[in-house]
Amino acid sequence: MTDQSMQSALDLAASALFITSPNPRVGCVLVAADGQVIGQGHTQRAGGPHAEIMALRDAAARGHSTVGATAYVTLEPCAHHGRTGPCCDALAAAGVAKVVGAITDPNPLVAGNGFGRLRAAGVEVVVCAPQDGGEASRELNIGFFSRMVRRQPWVRVKAAMSLDGATALPDGRSQWITGEAARADGHFWRARACAILTGVGTVLADDPALDVRYVDTPRQPRLVVLDSQLRTPPQARIFAAEREVLIYTRSEDSARQAALEAAGATIVRLPGPVSTVPNARIDLAALMQDLGQREVNELHVEAGGILNGALLQAGLVDECLFYLAPKLVGQGLPAFAGMALQQLDQAPDLDIRSIEPFGADFRVLARVQGHAAF
Repeated sequence: MTDQSMQSALDLAASALFITSPNPRVGCVLVAADGQVIGQGHTQRAGGPHAEIMALRDAAARGHSTVGATAYVTLEPCAHHGRTGPCCDALAAAGVAKVVGAITDPNPLVAGNGFGRLRAAGVEVVVCAPQDGGEASRELNIGFFSRMVRRQPWVRVKAAMSLDGATALPDGRSQWITGEAARADGHFWRARACAILTGVGTVLADDPALDVRYVDTPRQPRLVVLDSQLRTPPQARIFAAEREVLIYTRSEDSARQAALEAAGATIVRLPGPVSTVPNARIDLAALMQDLGQREVNELHVEAGGILNGALLQAGLVDECLFYLAPKLVGQGLPAFAGMALQQLDQAPDLDIRSIEPFGADFRVLARVQGHAAF
């Protein structure tokens, strides 16, 4: 069972879900020798203070000494100079006697060095067992762990569909298969992502904004569009939000590129061969590696069935977020039309993580088997 102080730190980390990217979501609670909580905080936006610094500042503002205190931290304190200084050194300098860390930081620049430097400074270090906070911290930062270990983002495909698996009528009309509660929850998942991925077919068919509107967030995720021929209209609604728009292409059309750049897009051409995945004109594996280099932790996919299926068949989907409406559509557009299997045993197996009601609809969160073993 997770210690109450560590649970409080995890709650603080969760409250930073929308703001810390590309940094991990981290919480810190400082507890005096008599058990009194004397300071707490969570990591701020990139470039701002980390959780440990916020907790130390909170203790100072309250007039408390941190000498002899215990720090409960949901991720190993950093040990390198990045956008900020090393948090392990700040804790040691503050006289903290003990650090309880939920899990080791997977960042190769840390990876045990933070705990090591604390021990070298005479600070007692305890690393939690997975069930005592480590697994919860990892889940909060699944995208960060993916990027650090696999060098690519955690890919989550979202689809709203009828009970018989249709995402739209045959002519593409889909507004609205699910209700407002499900749509609002979908925006929550958009908000926690570093980037939203779609295909040019969706842009042309629906002219979606693909921004976060149903929940309050100080940060709009980046938008990534796969557009092999640069067919995205410069006047498309995707350019209305204040955010970076990346368009991945194989086109050399300089006039179209200039028009899209004038609209605010960044054009990215990927080197290497075209993907052999059916219906995929952009090298999807190279795309994920490039997004990892651009510090994308969680990639939220809202696309058509062709791109969804291509990603799944390429083994690049980690998690599926399905909203099921109590409707039967019959002939319609399937969520994974781009996946063409020759044998039933080729079908990806999913582990159902949760099934929850949202209004009249149900949300199913499922993980592709084997995609959390990193």
